[in-house]
Amino acid sequence: MPTIKSSYSGNLRTVAEHLASGTTLISDAPVDNNGKGQAFSPTDLVAASLGSCMATIMGILANREGKDLTGLKWEIVKIMQENPRKIKEIVVEFYWDQPFEDLNLLQKLKKAALTCPVALSLDPGIQQTVHFHF
Repeated sequence: MPTIKSSYSGNLRTVAEHLASGTTLISDAPVDNNGKGQAFSPTDLVAASLGSCMATIMGILANREGKDLTGLKWEIVKIMQENPRKIKEIVVEFYWDQPFEDLNLLQKLKKAALTCPVALSLDPGIQQTVHFHF
């Protein structure tokens, strides 16, 4: 049974529907690759998936340890390479403005982020640079 159904709607735009929830997302080709850049590009979605997966896995671990990570924020920079055109590097900057008294938990959270399923699924040729500002 499929998880996602997608279609090409023309003008370098796709629509994907998450079947369990009915949520949809649109992707557009980026301006630097013949598109309008009016939505996430497919490679933007890869980069966003990495950050979201890292935060989700840290959230699961934090919940298990009795810590609430509500308010955790992150920024992502996606760096492309040419010939062939592909993602060269994804930089993820995590920000947390509350103190961590438990340094052991902090190390566990960092390790969990770096070993999330998306991080482990990406081609090793994609450099993953992650900074934790907490």
